[in-house]
Amino acid sequence: MNEDIRAYNDALDDGDREIADLLAQTIDDHLPEAESKVWHRHPVWFLERNPTVGYSKQKKGLRLMFWSGAGFDEPGLTEIGGKFKDASIYYRTLDEVDLADVGRWLEKSKAIAWDYANIAKRKGVLERLR
Repeated sequence: MNEDIRAYNDALDDGDREIADLLAQTIDDHLPEAESKVWHRHPVWFLERNPTVGYSKQKKGLRLMFWSGAGFDEPGLTEIGGKFKDASIYYRTLDEVDLADVGRWLEKSKAIAWDYANIAKRKGVLERLR
C-alpha cells in the first residue's frame, strides 16, 4: 500500500480504518497497474493519469467514489452531481462492504472512463476515453 495512503488510513478511527484498509487492498488487487496517491487530501487511484477510484471520510460514512461510475449502470452506486460522471457508495461498517460488488465496479472502471486529466484544457468538457 502507498505510504501516504497508509498514513491516511492510520489517522482514521478504528471502524473507518478497517473499511479503508479493506478498500485499499481490494483496489490494489484489482488495479495493480494504477498509480495511487493522496490527492486533494484523500486516497485516489489513477489509470492513464485519470482519477479512477478513491475514498474519503465524510459525515455519512466512508465514501467510495468512482469518477466514471455513473456509466457503470449499477444500482448500488449513487450519482452525486450531474456535471461529472461520478458515482459513490457510503460505508458505515465493515459488514456493509460487498467485495463482489466492489470488484465488479473496479473491473468496470477499466472499461468505462472519462478523460478527467484534460478537463481543464477542455474548459470543463468531459470526453469519453473508453
